[in-house]
Amino acid sequence: MKTLLNYFLRGLLFIFPLYATIFVIVVLINWLDSAVNPILFGWLPFQIPGLGFLTSLIVIALLGFIISTALTRPIVTFFENLMSRIPFIKIIYTAFKDFSEAFLGDKKKFNKPVIVTLTEGVDRIGFITERDLTILNIQDRVAVYCPHSYNFSGNLFLVEPSRVQILKIEPSEAMKFAVSAGVTQIESPKK
Repeated sequence: MKTLLNYFLRGLLFIFPLYATIFVIVVLINWLDSAVNPILFGWLPFQIPGLGFLTSLIVIALLGFIISTALTRPIVTFFENLMSRIPFIKIIYTAFKDFSEAFLGDKKKFNKPVIVTLTEGVDRIGFITERDLTILNIQDRVAVYCPHSYNFSGNLFLVEPSRVQILKIEPSEAMKFAVSAGVTQIESPKK
C-alpha cells in the first residue's frame, strides 16, 4: 500500500504542474477567443480555436510598433497626460502604468535582488525599487519590495541600507525563488 501511495504521489507531482500550466493557457486562450472572435470574426460561420489569442498578440505588437514611432509620440503623451489628470482614473491608471513599467518598461525596478534582514535571524528576498526617499522626508532608508509567495502581491519595506545585502543572481531567478516560497532552485549565478 505504501508503494502504491508513493507511485500516486510521484504521478501527482508530475501531472499537477503540467495540468495547471495547460489549464491556465487554455483558459487564457478561450477568454481571448470569446472576447476577440465575435468582434473581429463574427462574420465567420465557425470558430477557429486560438485565433483570438493570435490576433491579440499581433494587435499588441502592432500597437507597440505604432506607439514607438515618432509621429504618434505626441498623441501618446497627450493621452497619458489626460489619463493622469482625471480624478480617480489618475490613481488607477498611474498605479498600473508604473507597476507595468517596473516589470517591462525602460524604468525596470525589479532588477536589484536583495536579502533584507527584518529581525535577527529572519530574512526576506526582495528588490530595491528606490534608493532616494528624500521626497518622503526619509533619510538613510531604501525602498525594498518583497513579493508574496504564490501570489501577485507583496509588501514595501523602507529599510536601513545596512540591513540589505545585494544578491548576485539574476532578478528573474530571485523572483521565481520568492514567489515559489523557496522551492524553485536558483539556476545560475550572475556574472
